[in-house]
Amino acid sequence: MKTKDKIKSILIANRGEIAVRIARTSKKMGIETIGIRTVKEPDAYYLTKMDKILDFPDREQSNIPEFLDIESLVLLAKRNKIDAIHPGYGYLSENSQFAVRCIEEGIIFIGPSPRVIKNMGDKVIAKEIAAKGKVPMLGGSKGCVITFDEAQEVAKLIGFPLIIKACAGGGGRGMRIVYKESEMKQMYLSAISEASAAFNNPAVFIEKYLENPRHIEVQIVADSHGNVIHLGERECSIQRKHQKLLEEAPSSALDETLRKKICEAAVALAKEAGYLSLGTVEFLLDKNKNFFFMEMNTRVQVEHPVTEIITGLDLIELQIRVANGEKLPITQDKVKLNGWAIECRINAEDAQSDFSPCLGVIKALRLPQDDGVRIDTGIVVGSEITPYFDSMIAKLIVHAKDRNAAIDKTLKALNNFHIKGVKTTIPFDKAVLQNKVFKSGTFDTSFIEKDMDTMVYREKEEEFLAALFVVNDFIDKNTPQEDVKSGQDLWKLRNTISNM
Repeated sequence: MKTKDKIKSILIANRGEIAVRIARTSKKMGIETIGIRTVKEPDAYYLTKMDKILDFPDREQSNIPEFLDIESLVLLAKRNKIDAIHPGYGYLSENSQFAVRCIEEGIIFIGPSPRVIKNMGDKVIAKEIAAKGKVPMLGGSKGCVITFDEAQEVAKLIGFPLIIKACAGGGGRGMRIVYKESEMKQMYLSAISEASAAFNNPAVFIEKYLENPRHIEVQIVADSHGNVIHLGERECSIQRKHQKLLEEAPSSALDETLRKKICEAAVALAKEAGYLSLGTVEFLLDKNKNFFFMEMNTRVQVEHPVTEIITGLDLIELQIRVANGEKLPITQDKVKLNGWAIECRINAEDAQSDFSPCLGVIKALRLPQDDGVRIDTGIVVGSEITPYFDSMIAKLIVHAKDRNAAIDKTLKALNNFHIKGVKTTIPFDKAVLQNKVFKSGTFDTSFIEKDMDTMVYREKEEEFLAALFVVNDFIDKNTPQEDVKSGQDLWKLRNTISNM
């Protein structure tokens, strides 16, 4: 179904798998897609999915990375008479000034209003809005903490452990946990220094630290006609240094009563904020099943596919329709959660070397293919993994009738997911899914440090399978099925691969 009238073309101000993802839905809606080519990856796979490709204007005098250059992005859209800009996630997706400049130039920004982005991006203001919406929160400072003396006073009131957080930004930056008074000054200075470097804003606030909670987030969507609904929750507790690695929906920690409470709290917050578009309200859940507001992300999330799979809804389409001024096509009573979904982020990283990035060229690639298996990726054979961009190269999303079946199907898919040329986190994902604590559903955010004996899991036949994969790739390129006996022998090996 096409959009009604406003959005006929979209500039996708992003790259990689999310650019491919946005293009897929936009084309389905009859919207022209425009991608951005950079000198750092001029032959990137995502460009092949665009109706039109634009190069950045002359950037000889600019030190700003392409996807962070607000004025160049707006200029591209304006010069080419593009109706809307979709920022994806990361980069400028939660930058209120980017939204302002789009609006000033008559371009539709596919996301919340600048005011909401700014308010929810400021952790102190966000907490004030949450309080007005009667959303549960952890105790802490009433606002930003300006001096170390003030920080000490807050610490005395709430006690240890506590956490110091940057008022602006996210992603774990400008965040320090303090377990005792003797650590306070060092951690305070470290937090404000990192916050200043990361967000150009040294302001921090302090709140009580909840040790080893679960990380639960709720997907909401709101239109300009006063409708706000939730699409259930996601479990995001498998993380390292506050970076999510594996997600699932729904969460094994919630029963129907608690799910209703936490989802209603997310909707209440969105209404109090005057929210419009997709958004994610993040909560911490303690061992006694008490939940507390943490923050709100004003964009589409990396892990949005697990919600799409269990609801049957296209979140990018909802986002575009809301930006086009349309009413939500679904009401809360029509939202149904079906089965279980797991997402593994496939990063070009070596889990055995402290998740260090791995650079190189993708020499061979085989993606798993099965019912209920989805791959969102920005790479193909020949793609180069460079130091310029994020290390995530693909996402594996699996759907099954229940959690146990989803775990089994995800493991099977990972065993059939082969990448040659760079190390990836596939062995790490296998280790997580094989872990007894993870399987039991009783894990928390300390899982990697506390419950994992090894960072990787390897099948006994993995080296043999990798060799067969190379043979299979060779056959595809060089050997016809009707060839001589040597070729026939290779085809026997190929049949072995396909039946494993």
